[in-house]
Amino acid sequence: MYGVSGTGAVVGEEWGARAARSRALAVLRVRGRALGLAVLPAAVAVVLYAGGATGHFTGAGWDTARWVVTVLAILVLLAATAVALVVARARPAATPTVELSETAAPDLYRLVRDLADRLDVPAPSAIALTPDCDSWLEDRTHRAHRSLRTAPDGDDAPVLVIGSPFLWWMRVAELRAVLAPVVAGTGPAAHPDIAAARRFVRGLDAAVAVPETPGLDPFRRLGAHGVGRVARVLLRACRGHAGEMERGVAAAGSERAQTVDYGVRIVAQEQVGLAYAGWDRLLTRVALPAWRMGRWPAKLDAGVVSALTELSRRDRLADGFSSRLGERPACDLLEEPGAVDEATSLLAARLFHGGPAEAGPDWSPVEWSQYPEEVVDRKWRTDAARLHEVLDRLGVADSTAGSSSASGGPTLTRVMAHLSTTPPALSTDTPDPEGRRASQDPQDPQDPQDPQDSEEVSEKVSEEAVEGTVEETSGEAAAPAEFSDSPGDGLDDRLDDVLDDEPHANPAADALAAALSALLAREEAAREARAAEAAKTARTAAPAPGGTSPHVAVSGPDGPLPLFPLQPPRTGRDLLADHVTAMVCCAAVDTAEAIPGLDWLDGPALLVGGERTVDLGPRVLALVEDGDPEPLRAWLARTGVRPEKPVRLV
Repeated sequence: MYGVSGTGAVVGEEWGARAARSRALAVLRVRGRALGLAVLPAAVAVVLYAGGATGHFTGAGWDTARWVVTVLAILVLLAATAVALVVARARPAATPTVELSETAAPDLYRLVRDLADRLDVPAPSAIALTPDCDSWLEDRTHRAHRSLRTAPDGDDAPVLVIGSPFLWWMRVAELRAVLAPVVAGTGPAAHPDIAAARRFVRGLDAAVAVPETPGLDPFRRLGAHGVGRVARVLLRACRGHAGEMERGVAAAGSERAQTVDYGVRIVAQEQVGLAYAGWDRLLTRVALPAWRMGRWPAKLDAGVVSALTELSRRDRLADGFSSRLGERPACDLLEEPGAVDEATSLLAARLFHGGPAEAGPDWSPVEWSQYPEEVVDRKWRTDAARLHEVLDRLGVADSTAGSSSASGGPTLTRVMAHLSTTPPALSTDTPDPEGRRASQDPQDPQDPQDPQDSEEVSEKVSEEAVEGTVEETSGEAAAPAEFSDSPGDGLDDRLDDVLDDEPHANPAADALAAALSALLAREEAAREARAAEAAKTARTAAPAPGGTSPHVAVSGPDGPLPLFPLQPPRTGRDLLADHVTAMVCCAAVDTAEAIPGLDWLDGPALLVGGERTVDLGPRVLALVEDGDPEPLRAWLARTGVRPEKPVRLV
């Protein structure tokens, strides 16, 4: 198209750089206009005083104008000075990262510098890792960030932030190809106009957050709110130009990187998408249950390799990706991969769950080999104990009538009997303590197994457990089977019955879910209070003389997080289903020789006969949502689980 091989890339790079510089000048013009507006009253005052000195502006009216404009100029200059100081001194946001010194990753630093030489751009000043599937350049030249920098003073180049899953999943050549367009961005970033525009935008962004700084007295907070409003106005004025400037920088870097490992980069981009999918599943399905138990997996990055290998085994689209594992992984570029993996795993727990900054009695690491016993089994038994604690508070009987074998401890039969809207069948060889059989008239008001009486008891329990009305949106009533379009079929009457007369299919589940939600909310509040106290203690305590690794430092905000919650709050029905599933798993482990296991893509798993159970969830939902115990009872009978036997709790 351009007549000479490579000319298109050069033209594209030049166009991107020119566009970025043009937009940077537009941002700086916004700053210049704001400065001109600030000094305008002072300029008017100077003109008035000059006119008075030369005899042109004389008289009482001009004297009054000079005084008014002078006072206005002083106030505006003071306000402008305050805004400028706040913008200059405000601490810009910095991504929480694990800093890598050159002694911790000499081969990685060598790879990045060689890449910068090939691209003919300045090398990044330092390298940091983040528990995310992304890479970018971050400016940390602000004096508030100098304590986090591992580069020597005077190096104004940006810091290269690399997603830690890339190092463990990608091969060295793939990592170099992925980092090429990122490192190429240091060239446009070194331009004075682009650097000044970025500093101005970052300062405005930091100034907006100043009013939320804790510890400000009322007067300073009022002034901070005024500065924040001015900063918002300036941000709105330069937002579009700043966005286009960053697009131009990215375009210039991408075009410059076309000459470096272009073929490998196409394949590496496929690995980026695969790594993101595996990392997301690992965090939400595997790591999150452990975090909720007060344990954090210490080798998340190594776990993503296992998760992606399992994904490539199951998914035909990922077929062949695991064959790359014979090549040299990028984590070999680190001197201590285990220490770096542990640091990024702890940082991931802080960012996505809000865990403490350091390990402690209530926040300890767990190895993958210990995950089934330390996390899965403990989670199931803790949830089962919580479920029976709530049942005890609601006054639910230990078991159904005639089941004398369950008197020694908590049983699954007790849970199923409470959630069932139909009476459980009694064993024919077990005598009824009051001389009555299960075949007694179901419409007898004195029959304890009467469905009408069961519903009334459930409603009574619901009223005693929850103050007010419990509104549960996740447990909607089932829709009617089918409606006919022919006239005279009573369609309106049926719709009225469905919409008005059946608000919930299982009121006992509503009451139990509400009580579980309240108990979990109290436990979570207590956990957050402990985390806040631990963070406060860590800030006030003196730093330890030595750490686990002298080469690794973690930067980021202190205090309770998370900054990026993985999942929205769970509904009461979801919590109840999880607890009932945990109770079923405990019964299976104790009575059917099942074992807890770990599935790299789905998290905690129940292994029966060495095979992962995949059909338990719908059966539990049938019990929780519809009050139908038959699907679950059939599954228990098929797998040999005895629900009447007591289980071991935590």
